[in-house]
Amino acid sequence: MAAAAACVLFLAALWLAIPGNADLEAEKAVLLVLRDAVGRNAVSWNETVSPCDWVGVVCQSDRVVVLRLPGAGLIGEIPDGVFSNLTALRTLSLRYNALSGPLPSDLAGLVDLRNLYLHGNRFSGEIPPSISSLVNLVRLNLADNGFTGEIPAGLGELKRLRTLYLDRNRLSGQIPDLNLTLDQFNVSYNQINGSIPARLRSQPASSFLGLQVCGLPSSPCPGENVNGPPPSTSGNNKKKNKLSGGAIAGIVVGSVVGLLLVILLLCFVCRRKSKTRSAGVSAAKPAEARDKAISEEEEAGAAAAAAAAAAVATRSAAAAAAAPRAKPEAQSKKLVFCGNGNRVFDLEDLLRASAEVLGKGTFGTAYKAVLEMGTVVAVKRLRDVNLTEDEFREKIEAVGSMSHPNLVPLLAYYFSKDEKLIVYDYMPMGSLSSLLHGSRGAGRSPLHWETRVSIALAAARGIEYIHSISPSSSHGNIKSSNVLMDKPAGAKVSDHGLAQLGGGAAAAAPNRLAGYRAPEVTDPRRISQKADVYSFGVLLLELLTGKAPAQALLNDEGVDLPRWVQSVVREEWTAEVFDSELLRFQSAEEEMMQLLQLAVDCTAQYPDSRPAMAEIVAKIEEIQRSSGPAKDESSAEI
Repeated sequence: MAAAAACVLFLAALWLAIPGNADLEAEKAVLLVLRDAVGRNAVSWNETVSPCDWVGVVCQSDRVVVLRLPGAGLIGEIPDGVFSNLTALRTLSLRYNALSGPLPSDLAGLVDLRNLYLHGNRFSGEIPPSISSLVNLVRLNLADNGFTGEIPAGLGELKRLRTLYLDRNRLSGQIPDLNLTLDQFNVSYNQINGSIPARLRSQPASSFLGLQVCGLPSSPCPGENVNGPPPSTSGNNKKKNKLSGGAIAGIVVGSVVGLLLVILLLCFVCRRKSKTRSAGVSAAKPAEARDKAISEEEEAGAAAAAAAAAAVATRSAAAAAAAPRAKPEAQSKKLVFCGNGNRVFDLEDLLRASAEVLGKGTFGTAYKAVLEMGTVVAVKRLRDVNLTEDEFREKIEAVGSMSHPNLVPLLAYYFSKDEKLIVYDYMPMGSLSSLLHGSRGAGRSPLHWETRVSIALAAARGIEYIHSISPSSSHGNIKSSNVLMDKPAGAKVSDHGLAQLGGGAAAAAPNRLAGYRAPEVTDPRRISQKADVYSFGVLLLELLTGKAPAQALLNDEGVDLPRWVQSVVREEWTAEVFDSELLRFQSAEEEMMQLLQLAVDCTAQYPDSRPAMAEIVAKIEEIQRSSGPAKDESSAEI
């Protein structure tokens, strides 16, 4: 068998040397050698067709760029010379087989290799220093084998390396000081000892299980104190530990000043409340002045002042809206409930509600209002809507008639000359934007892969429903801050239909929506279903990359998220696209790639090239079914 393999490899080398012969045929020959050596009874490849049609083989420009045979039942040693003829490989995955012997020496020739997954085999011997030749390597997983010897210091030369898994081997010696920025690292359950290099001490303790090492907070090295130098017992330091008279005086003065500020703030709020309550019987301020006052209140620096200002702002808006009751023609002005509303409160209840600002959006400012009866609703005060009452009623009631599990229900609305209010169900878990881009420090719970797929599917179903109403029905303002959460994996789309209200707010939308807006959209008031699809594609990219559209930077120049993703994929650095929080769910690589491709299709330059929302829903449902329970595995392929 060895002689036959050597003969075939020799012929393949001759084939490559002959001008005009295709590289793909030579690659086909060496792949068959690999199959015959370690998987003849496990891998079914039809020799009469192109290797690009084989299971586990991906080609690009008539070259094999991916070889992926995880858990395929491969047994034995890989013959030398196979990989020296697969020089275009970008990803090599032979994980969870029974491959044995040393790593093939010709692996070092795969200089374009980005991902190498050989974990879960029976490889032995030392990790060859020549592995440092794989200068483009991003992910390296050699876990759960039988490697011995020391960790090669040359791994520090792989400057693009982000994942290094060497756990569950028989490696010995100390961990070298790798000058790398690693997202994932694990050397647990080896025979390693000594001090953990300073650069690696930020890795979690689970990266060093079962080792005789020091340098972690739980096991500092002798003479080190990870919590800082111990307090001295000298007389000088005792004096330093005592507060000086000046410091005490400063604290007292600061406390008095702070108390005075709080009293002044309370007086200001009480006076504002008094003026607000008298607004129902006195002339209301002009809308422009009211907007300015509310804006100043919302931007107050202190948290207490902001909360108080929010309450005053909401009550002021409601009171101003109620002010026209003094006019005979406006006596009947009241909240108008839509089909989804329960009619359990009225405008007076909103006036008395405690409130806080949720945020400023494209079409107005949203408030959380807690009614005296305990009901919680979201109230949006629209701005710059220049419609007659009949036009407004027609458009907003069309929105109110929409009923779908993945749309935020519109409960009621209020219209007057100066005020337009809409009332929604309150979504207690915030927005997708806050989930993705909120604090990523210690203690943050990562957004799981299954959760992200569920959110994407929920949002897609909501948008598909809107599109199903009529060929001209669209959302017009799809973004992560308009996907709201009512439970951990449950999402609802909000702000649907508001783009059709027009006005100055819609005209100002380009600055706010630039990252989501389809390239063909020059006027945000002229929206289409294909433009919605583009915006939803950006939303999918946001879910996959963890980047907001404005955060994708290339050469210090702001670019849109689709262009950034396409540039990375074009350079074959696809693994670098995904959010680092997704890398722990490593059994879902195929599904991540499928969702990424769907997002790229949605953000196609030309509208006719984009899929319909019904197709998008069907594809995400297929991805969800094939995902199964995504495992959080530290030693699996990404």
